[in-house]
Amino acid sequence: MFSNDPLPSHPAPDNPSGKLILLRHGETEWSKSGKHTGLTDIPLTARGEDLARGAGKLVADYDFSLVLTSPLLRARQTAELAGLDAEVDPFLVEWDYGGYEGRTTRDIRSELGYNWSAFTHGVIRGDTPGETVEEVAARASRVLTRVLPAMEKGDVALIAHGHFLRILTAVYLRLAPRFGAQITLDAGSVSVLSYYREQPAILSWNYGAELPMEPSES
Repeated sequence: MFSNDPLPSHPAPDNPSGKLILLRHGETEWSKSGKHTGLTDIPLTARGEDLARGAGKLVADYDFSLVLTSPLLRARQTAELAGLDAEVDPFLVEWDYGGYEGRTTRDIRSELGYNWSAFTHGVIRGDTPGETVEEVAARASRVLTRVLPAMEKGDVALIAHGHFLRILTAVYLRLAPRFGAQITLDAGSVSVLSYYREQPAILSWNYGAELPMEPSES
């Protein structure tokens, strides 16, 4: 699905003035219960819809030159409820968890007998082939080759998924993809990336209706 996407005709700009706004989709039944939700296409809960509307209020004053959303329903619903006219970009889908799709970390750890995590140990083949963290990072890098030139013209919004956006942030910051394991992201949250003294930087992270009491499970 992704192999024929061409690279741009110009390299990434230096120190673009726009901001990169990341919206994680609102709550779903699976995110609420901590299940790994990759390519399974499920809708938002009622609370997830409220979170999406709240995210829209937070980003209302940005001047977007480009708005992209994952093709999955939960992201497209979030974009619509946030009042954003988004173009679908297939690169923005969530990590393909393969055989761990729909399972909680607690369940997987109980089966394996050690403290498994997708970032550290990876996933297994299932109904879908699964992806390595580096493969997800490669998709994120493709997104950024499109996003960075648009940030010269204004702000950019990406409406996508927790693990994917955490890995994309690591790539944006020029860090190893597994840095994403150290930054959690809650359903319906808004984060802002920018440049500070010529360096990619986090301006705001995991901002939402309330402060999280514990790390997000997915």
